[in-house]
Amino acid sequence: MERREDLYAASVPVCQRYLGALQAWLDCADPAQLPALLHQRLTPDMIPLQGQVEIASNFALRLCFPLTGAAVPDYGSFAGTPAGLRERLAYVQALLASLKPGDFDAPPAFIEDQAGQALLRLPPGDFLHLYALPNFFFHCSMAYALLRLHGVPLGKPQFDGFHTYPE
Repeated sequence: MERREDLYAASVPVCQRYLGALQAWLDCADPAQLPALLHQRLTPDMIPLQGQVEIASNFALRLCFPLTGAAVPDYGSFAGTPAGLRERLAYVQALLASLKPGDFDAPPAFIEDQAGQALLRLPPGDFLHLYALPNFFFHCSMAYALLRLHGVPLGKPQFDGFHTYPE
């Protein structure tokens, strides 16, 4: 079983960092074009940008709170606009900031979650590393890809905040 510090460190700060990056990516878009971008998809059968941002936000809650044994908080109701997404991201960031390492002292033996039509029942480490984090990053990555596809000036430095390249 993972130590509580490991569960906290691999969940809350990671989600906070990449939700902050997601907000910064949205802020890089032309404000006049962003409302139309929210409806863009990579392919016709994929979720549009707005949905990718919403699901990434929701997944941060679905990822972190069950590791503490707490119920997932209400996702909130926000307008499907750039301002609404900004409010959603701030709301989720505030909920994540309420979690402390000590909250992870007694994770449940198993965490259940719905993955499409499948009901998952996984130990906390597997839930975190094999299911929840990959899903969180999938939706963050899809939002990033959609913004890039539509000309938002993003690169790897904006994705992870570590890379630098010459101009």
